Amino acid sequence: MTDALLTIPCTTINGDQKTLSDFAGKVVLVVNTASKCGFTPQYKGLEELWQVYKDQGLVVLGFPCNQFGNQEPGDEGGISEFCAVNFGVSFPLFKKIDVNGADAHPLFVQLKQRAPGVFGSKRIKWNFTKFLIGKDGQQVKRFSPTTKPQDLTREIEALLT
Repeated sequence: MTDALLTIPCTTINGDQKTLSDFAGKVVLVVNTASKCGFTPQYKGLEELWQVYKDQGLVVLGFPCNQFGNQEPGDEGGISEFCAVNFGVSFPLFKKIDVNGADAHPLFVQLKQRAPGVFGSKRIKWNFTKFLIGKDGQQVKRFSPTTKPQDLTREIEALLT
């Protein structure tokens, strides 16, 4: 697995370096998140997916982003505490990033290229856009912010088998 998507460095919310290759052989759900968004309650559903499927090979990765309506203004410590206290988040969270524009994180640049949005759009429209990546790192599917985490169950189960 030497795919570029799998080797992009990402910094966890605690400052550790990871790449998607650290999750090789797992189904990965990547989500750009925010603490002050109308979709923020989806943290609960994301945590539920993580708890139900982590032992079967799912990993949920949250990437806080402040590009949409200043809905993630806090620092990493505040974000981590908010997620844990309010939603019991235990899945991996990463350092706050940009998902669009000149400073877009390379992971999201790759994800947007592999799974464009409606009408081929490469932009992420809002927080809680979800990318589901197959075990091989090749299959990437995009879901809108309005797609609830529990609505991904069938897709996740199909990729886990």
